Amino acid sequence: MAQLKQVEKIWVDGRLVPWEAATEHVLAHTLHYGLGAFEGIRAYARPDGSSTIFRLADHIDRLFESCHAATLEIPFTRAELIAACRAVVRENGLKSAYLRPLVFLGVGGMGLGSTESPVRAIIAAYEWGPYLGGDCLKKGIRAMVSTFRRGNVDATLSKAKLSGNYVTSVLAKREAQRLGLDEAILLDSSGHAAEGSGQNLFVVKRGVLTTPPLGSAVLAGFTRDSVLRMATDLGIATREALQTRDELWCADEMFLTGTAAEVTPVVELDGRRIGSGEPGPTTRRLQEAFFDTVCGPKPRYPEWLSPV
Repeated sequence: MAQLKQVEKIWVDGRLVPWEAATEHVLAHTLHYGLGAFEGIRAYARPDGSSTIFRLADHIDRLFESCHAATLEIPFTRAELIAACRAVVRENGLKSAYLRPLVFLGVGGMGLGSTESPVRAIIAAYEWGPYLGGDCLKKGIRAMVSTFRRGNVDATLSKAKLSGNYVTSVLAKREAQRLGLDEAILLDSSGHAAEGSGQNLFVVKRGVLTTPPLGSAVLAGFTRDSVLRMATDLGIATREALQTRDELWCADEMFLTGTAAEVTPVVELDGRRIGSGEPGPTTRRLQEAFFDTVCGPKPRYPEWLSPV
């Protein structure tokens, strides 16, 4: 993964400030206890030189839902955050960008029950290519089933994109990287496949596209939702179902979806070749449909794209 590239401006609590001024105190509550919510959003350059942001309103709606679940009151409206997302892309002169809205508790009080800390909001935008680097989108990646488990639905807020939820994902990702692999797949508490360290999971078996149901411990990803819509429109059979580890091993195709990962093929899991060992035809069709939508000349789903 590429190193973070500095940009000129970051939106902080209602105004654009220089990169170096976007700071917080070391005693900020979220830094210690993890109570915060965030989103990952992508802007794509279009052939006519413009830029559009993929499913912007949906992401901001989920940010508000995550904060509601986490008892955080965002001190800005949805319209203000949507305008701020556009502004950080535009004012930094970016065409393609990754956006990171974050709502967190600043400095003001300590202790788990403290309510003195102010709720703060920032939005950054910066260049970020393929999440897993290199030719991952073309050639696919190698993954492992992690020794870490996705938190159960009665133990974590699985539909809220909360900062503290991602500690397990970070550890699973580091575990995979230490073993020379690209990514980790986490099982849920019952031993069924849940998701990648930060992506939704799809497999193809005998022409049917399957992904874990939203009632399980998975995030309701917008790329996931988009892929299911595109697959249906392409005549690809889809279903939501729980699957075991050995069902993953025996899949014809596998891929991960997410704002950062986009549509990334998985060609090996736990040292076992997936299908032919190369990205399969269904994965390729959905990749093509996705990129035609986000950066092609004639997007099939214009309602998903917000101009900068």
